[in-house]
This record gives sequence, structure tokens and C-alpha cells, in this order.
Amino acid sequence: MNNNWIQKTHQTIQKPLVGLCLLVALALSACGGSGSSSTDSTADAVDPYPGVKAYTSLDLNAPLNYTSPTLLGHYDANVLATRNQTSANVTTDKGATLGRVLFNDTRLSFNNTKSCASCHVQANGFVDQAQFSTGFAGGLTTAHAMRLGNVAFYQGNRMFWDKRAASIEEQATDPIQNAIEMGFDATHGGFSALVTKMQALPYYPELFKWVFGDETISEARVQNALAQFQRSMISANSKWDRAYAVIYTNNGSVNSPQSFGRSLTGNNIPEADRFTASEDRGRALFIQGPNNGGKGCAGCHQPPTFSLDPNSRSNGLDLNETVIFKSPSLKNVALDGRFMHDGRFSTLEQVLTHYATGIQAGPARDNRLPVGGIPMTAQDQADIVAFLKTLTDSTLSTDTRFASPFIK
Repeated sequence: MNNNWIQKTHQTIQKPLVGLCLLVALALSACGGSGSSSTDSTADAVDPYPGVKAYTSLDLNAPLNYTSPTLLGHYDANVLATRNQTSANVTTDKGATLGRVLFNDTRLSFNNTKSCASCHVQANGFVDQAQFSTGFAGGLTTAHAMRLGNVAFYQGNRMFWDKRAASIEEQATDPIQNAIEMGFDATHGGFSALVTKMQALPYYPELFKWVFGDETISEARVQNALAQFQRSMISANSKWDRAYAVIYTNNGSVNSPQSFGRSLTGNNIPEADRFTASEDRGRALFIQGPNNGGKGCAGCHQPPTFSLDPNSRSNGLDLNETVIFKSPSLKNVALDGRFMHDGRFSTLEQVLTHYATGIQAGPARDNRLPVGGIPMTAQDQADIVAFLKTLTDSTLSTDTRFASPFIK
């Protein structure tokens, strides 16, 4: 047989065999090699919170800090111990994060139009600047929305202007079930109808499991999370806070009437935080009692949190008033557009005029407030207003921890 013919035939057969071997080798390489696992060790783990990721900007692997925020020194252990927190509902980063979602979610109203934040607007000091808030169906509330900064420090515990709720927890879900505010009243199925709605939203079962260990949604859990979020709204960085913190440090780190009474105009205070003559005089009038030349305002609105003394009674707005009203902390009061439980006053100047000339007699009146008014000159009133404006805390009104987390 011809050797040339044999060589050519061998080469013809060899070429397809080489090509076939190359294809097999490539295939084995793509699979990780002969005998290796087909699992890619670098593959991403399945996201356990796809609903949260789809609807919010939250990173549940790194929740924001609610439990130990950075505060100026005068918010010391003694002040923080006065928070109206119970052992049954201690604030956690996870719980407050859920509260942030609940507080800002319009889907918790019957027609998806109103949230807690709709009436308690962060930029306004968590208050509605309107006299009365507009509810889910266009109706108006019957009381002015309260500021929420430092709500944790009210020792009387009972919430709302008329104190009808026994705690922040109980207060938290009342607006949701209110026939005017958010609409899940009895005619719309009550809270159980809201739970059904929340169960169908992809992010709530995930969040409740993240916080509580299981997906169960209940009113008690909603109340606890909202209360934790609201108790985290601590106002500690106003002009007054920054100036007073210097006095606190230089006075042996003690909050006391003597410390609160010290001037805040000195050179030891950073220039940007030094009080003007009017602000400092207003501070003295506010802090000091009548026997020391002041007006005694701090007897009810107690520094450094400026929360209401729980023993305070009403302020004589109306003749023969019988309801003993509470008020919110005065922190960020200048951001409020209306004042008093019914929002009857539109300026701080009108508020001071009431205290100077308008206090009415009645069984609910605080006996520290004389019928007719506290003697004050026009300058006294202007100086106290100037001081009240130093309680504005822009940090709280812009803090990301309290902003809406929703992206859709």
C-alpha cells in the first residue's frame, strides 16, 4: 500500500479528533474541571429582605444608631434616666428602625394618603404648622398637632393634650384608627384590617421578623416600634444647648438651677453660640423664679429638656376651664406655626401676651399662674421670645434617622 496515501488518511482522521478533544477540554474547564463541584463559591447569597430593598433605602445589615446617639454633655446619665421608657419596651436600633418605617408610611392610612409624618413634619420640629391637620379624607382634626422632640422626657407619661392616652405606646396607634386622621376606624375594619393590609406589603413581614424574630404583625408590636422611634427624637443641639454645655462643663458637670441661671454671653462660650443681650435677659426671665426677678417659666417647662413638669396644670386659656392640659417640650417651639392645644395663637408674641394679660380663672388653672397674668413689660415679652428661639434644634429637624426611608 502507498505510504503517502496512508499518511494523508491519518492526518484527515486526526484533525477531527483534535477538534473534539479541544471541545471536551473547554467544556470541562467551564464546569470547573473533571470531578469538581458545580457550585460557584463566589455567588451572592440570597437577599433575605427583597421587599425592604425594593421599597426603602434601609440597610438592615447596618441599622442606624438610635440607642446611643452622640449628645452634648449636659444630657448626662441623670437626665437620660428620666426618660419615660419602660422595661417592657426598651429602645433598640432595630425597633426604632421599624418605627421609622411605620411613622413615614402613608400606606398605613385607609386610602394611602396620610402618615404620622404628614402631620408631624420633621422640618418643622415634628409639628404641623397649620392650626388643624388635614385627615385622609380631607376633614380637619380638632386639636393642633403636638411637637415630638423630647417627648421621651415627659415624666407625667400620659399623652395627647388632654392626657387621654396612658403612654406613648398607647398614643402611637390612636391616629391610625381615628376616623378623621388616618381612617382605620371601626367603619373601615379597625386595626385588624390594617394588619391584613400590612401582611400583603412585602416589606412588613420581613421587618417584623428582623425585629421580633417572626412575621407576626400586631397592634402591640406596632405601638412598641413607634414608641421607640418617638423616644429617640432627642433634642440636644440648639444654640441654648451648645452654650449651656460650656457652663455645665465649667461648673463641675452638674445640671442645677444655679447652672441654668448663669449668663451665656461670656467669652468662654464659642462666639457663634454666645447669647445676645436680649436672648440672655430672656433666659434669665424664663429660668429665674418670681422671687429672683424672673417670671418662673422654668417651673413648668424644665431645663435642660424643657419638658413639662408632670405636676403642672392648665394655663388659664379659657374661663372656668376644667380640662388639665399637658404641653410638649419647648424645644423647636419657634418652628411651630400655631400654639396651644387648639392652635389659637399664630405667634410666640401672642403666647407671651396671654401669659402677661390673659390668664383666666378656672378649676384647672395652675395656681402658679395669677389670674389676669404675670406682670411683664413689652421688653420682657420680647426678650423671652428671643430666648425661646434659641431652643431651635436644626440637627433634629434634619437628622437622617428620622427622615422617610421610602424610595417608592
